[in-house]
Amino acid sequence: MKQHTTNYINTFIEVAEDCPVSQAQIPPEKKEKTLATLQYEKISKNPYLYSSDDIIFECFAIKNDISEHEKQEEREKFFSKGQACLGSSPLAKRYGFGFHHNLEGKVALFPIESEEYQEFLNDTSIKKTKAMRSKRK
Repeated sequence: MKQHTTNYINTFIEVAEDCPVSQAQIPPEKKEKTLATLQYEKISKNPYLYSSDDIIFECFAIKNDISEHEKQEEREKFFSKGQACLGSSPLAKRYGFGFHHNLEGKVALFPIESEEYQEFLNDTSIKKTKAMRSKRK
């Protein structure tokens, strides 16, 4: 079974062109955790610990109540189809966070107003891509 990946190496995902905020916002608390909240918690508490695939699948597993012993098989099934990368994350589309994927493919979050965010934009050694727009042109 072919496995797809959402991982990037040495890449910075910028916020979407139509992101409505100029300063990053932490996703609001809701009764049931949203995808944005799950991703934010996982990445902000563990910068450069997880790959994009790890984050996307773990959030899927939480949302779909997948048990620990089912995870490996479910992960293989999940990545047998192409999945949306973090460029489609509400964190980059709506909440003003960019994602940096380091040379090992591990991810960290950076608020749009931060100095580090600007440094990534100006670093010519890092590939850049924009998050998906929320609305079509």
